[in-house]
Amino acid sequence: MSIHESARIGQGVQLGEYVVVEEGVVIGDKVSIGHHSIIKAGTKIGDRTVIGDLTILGKKPGANRKMSRKPALELPALFIEADVRIGSHVSVYAGSVIGSGVLIADHASIREQIVVGRDTILGRNVMVEPNTSIGSETTIQTGSYITADTVIEDQVFIGPCCSMSNDKYMASGKGHHQGPRIRRGARIGNNASLLPVEIGANAVVGAGAVVTKDVVPGAVVVGNPARLR
Repeated sequence: MSIHESARIGQGVQLGEYVVVEEGVVIGDKVSIGHHSIIKAGTKIGDRTVIGDLTILGKKPGANRKMSRKPALELPALFIEADVRIGSHVSVYAGSVIGSGVLIADHASIREQIVVGRDTILGRNVMVEPNTSIGSETTIQTGSYITADTVIEDQVFIGPCCSMSNDKYMASGKGHHQGPRIRRGARIGNNASLLPVEIGANAVVGAGAVVTKDVVPGAVVVGNPARLR
């Protein structure tokens, strides 16, 4: 175990074997951190949060010369509110805010500049790319890919293996990057693919649908390309 002398650790905290706590970390009361997990510099963790084994919190993003959109050079520390549950083999990057009561399942990856509202569920192997907002009481199920620059509002349901795009022109350098905007109460079926569209409030996207155009509130769309049912 390695705990930096500047770290502040609350009452009743349980630390597993080989945990690393870096400079300036703040850990609240009754937090549990699993074996071999790493808490990077400056990360703040709220009371009663549970963190699984082999998890990294507060990771900084990397880049290479080919990347057209470089990550931000300066990011605030990761902030995790109270009563959060984080599984094993999870990466949550610096510059994000995880709301109270959130569940992040095993093998998920939550990039920088993400905001996740309270009581939301991010399932196993979910990937959330940068500059994305996810509302409260939303569920994103196993294996879904949430592209960068996406807006997901409250009480949205996204089924397993949903995939999203923020680029209509597939790395051509044309146009503006904007992920889907999924409004309150919308439901997205298994294996749906969303281009940079708006899904209206309480709309339903059927399983396997490929959505290439905006969906009005309350509509039901199915098929490839998705059409009104």
